[in-house]
Amino acid sequence: MVWNDGLSFSDDKRLTMGAKLVILRIGAGSFATGFSVTLQIGAENSRPFSEVTGELPPEPELPLLFNRWQAIYRNLDLSARPLGLPKSALPIVSLEACNQAAEQLRDRLNHWLQAESFRQIREQWLEKLQPAETIRILLQTQHLQLQKLPWHLWDLVERYPKAEFALSTDTYEQVDQPRESSASIKILAILGDSTGINIATDRAILERLPDAQINFLVEPARKDLTDQIWEQNWDILFFAGHSSSSGTSKTGRIYINASESLTIAQLKYALRKAVDRGLKLAIFNSCDGLGLAREFADLQIPQIIVMREPVPDRVAQEFLKYFLEAFSKGESLYLAVREARERLQGLEGQFPCATWLPVIYQNPAEIPMTWVGAKTENEAFPPETPPAIPQPRVTPILLISLAIALLIMGIRYLGLLQPLELQAFDQFLQLRPEEKPDSRLLVVTVTEEDVQAQSQESRRGSLSDQSLGKLLEKLKSYQPRVIGLDI
Repeated sequence: MVWNDGLSFSDDKRLTMGAKLVILRIGAGSFATGFSVTLQIGAENSRPFSEVTGELPPEPELPLLFNRWQAIYRNLDLSARPLGLPKSALPIVSLEACNQAAEQLRDRLNHWLQAESFRQIREQWLEKLQPAETIRILLQTQHLQLQKLPWHLWDLVERYPKAEFALSTDTYEQVDQPRESSASIKILAILGDSTGINIATDRAILERLPDAQINFLVEPARKDLTDQIWEQNWDILFFAGHSSSSGTSKTGRIYINASESLTIAQLKYALRKAVDRGLKLAIFNSCDGLGLAREFADLQIPQIIVMREPVPDRVAQEFLKYFLEAFSKGESLYLAVREARERLQGLEGQFPCATWLPVIYQNPAEIPMTWVGAKTENEAFPPETPPAIPQPRVTPILLISLAIALLIMGIRYLGLLQPLELQAFDQFLQLRPEEKPDSRLLVVTVTEEDVQAQSQESRRGSLSDQSLGKLLEKLKSYQPRVIGLDI
């Protein structure tokens, strides 16, 4: 059996063995009234074995701190990849101001997550999860402001070096994708409008990938793009260029060339067909991608990687390089994203909060794809050649065993073994050790001489009442527990 990602079933089980899946579901509510929260913990590919509920209290200041940080960040002169992204009225600000706003937001977020009404969630987390375990964490909520928060800065998550957050929605379904063998990973790489940015480095990074068949579309027209999506099966869809999300971040837009831009809705039919035919991962190495992810998630794609905010060229290129290096060498998708994201910390002296930008958007019904074995396992285990099922057959050993059993049953039925059994039983009894009399017992015997020694007048049986009384009085002087008579 082969998974859609090219791994055999046994390899996929091996990669997820011991891994945990954590779902943090935040229900209806608001920062003014608070939120209900459910935590589910389970092993990968199985039902949750633990569930606990809690509440997050009202925290109206948290979204204000986020909006302040976002306004400062978006007014930094970072030479990012946005196009048509609205700027705040704030003047150009300093890196120090952005870092201070980020620290205030982080501290307030952790203070909120330490609330007494949320303590049961934390305690269950600490009890059921070990720092050495590989953990996928899905933040499942429809609340946009909650999705925008930097959940990777939660102090609880930072204790687990192999854990990574992903965003998810409450509504999802599993897609029955085909299982086709392939000698390589098929990537459709869309290099869109490059006005003011450098996406040639993105192409060079992709070209160095092992076992990958890449089709580059450079500033394609809309029809050429949709034809390519329709006519072939793709494992990964990649986009580099300008993009933006709407003010509500419910929709996103990509700029495919200097004169055309498209929303995900305008590619809906082609993308839905691509998902049905095996598309497993979309990477938007472009700005402000939450709107793209939320809209793309409605098509039930397994995983999407986007940038939360405007992303500088250097940050986008370094993330892509680090991620693909780890992912193509066998690291899981989540750990590859975490490793690449954390390695961006080296750029934060020039590009603050670079480690905040990459985020995964996950379909909870799907298993994350893997790169390892995409070539060798597909060739070794083609799905159209099922393994032969061995046919049952009667062997000489089975016949000999049956004959011996019937022979023994016949001998026992005729009693031929009974003399030997009785002889063995008698021998065992003779081998028992000799048992000594119990010192706690006293036996008084009445002999014929004792009976005859009594007078004729008092004798009415074996012993007279007077003789029996004397005997009992004498025995009582020894304080016996029980006296028994056998006359």
